[in-house]
Amino acid sequence: MDAQAQESFREFVANRSPALLKTAVLLSGGDRHAGEDLLQNALIKTAGRWHRVDEPEAYVRQVLYRQQISRWRLKRRGRELSVAEPPEPGAGGDAASADAELRLLMRGALARLTARQRAVLVLRYFEDLPEAEVARILGCSVGTVRSTTHRSLARLRALAPELRALGPSEAGGRPSGDYSPMEVRS
Repeated sequence: MDAQAQESFREFVANRSPALLKTAVLLSGGDRHAGEDLLQNALIKTAGRWHRVDEPEAYVRQVLYRQQISRWRLKRRGRELSVAEPPEPGAGGDAASADAELRLLMRGALARLTARQRAVLVLRYFEDLPEAEVARILGCSVGTVRSTTHRSLARLRALAPELRALGPSEAGGRPSGDYSPMEVRS
């Protein structure tokens, strides 16, 4: 790699690593260390082909997804989350603790999904990709993406029924956290 390409690659890594790391952590089931390893390996592979890459971020994301698929095929290793002290149930009434509890709940539920289910949900809802793009990245049909999404969401609801409170509100029928444009009447 020549000096100009090396500088270009370093700039890309400095600017895009935080966003790419979030995706890698989600793909690895919430395990930050596994996500960091996944991203590091993807960046190493990208560096070797940097002079041929037209869209660097799309290329790195595709390497991330494909590496994770390869990891699925390896024997699944069960991991246990260790903490210094067990959390006390119902403790903490402030919003920060509620957010932390929600993140832990979601992380635990996502970790119990299969790697394929987790990847489909991350690509569809975190990356906000259309079904056709998810199918292309994962190398499957759109129908497979749809059925996997449906089964994954059903399993997620079964694993963490507390997440139902985040679903469509009874008043407006819109999910909480949905910031899509709405008609405003004065």
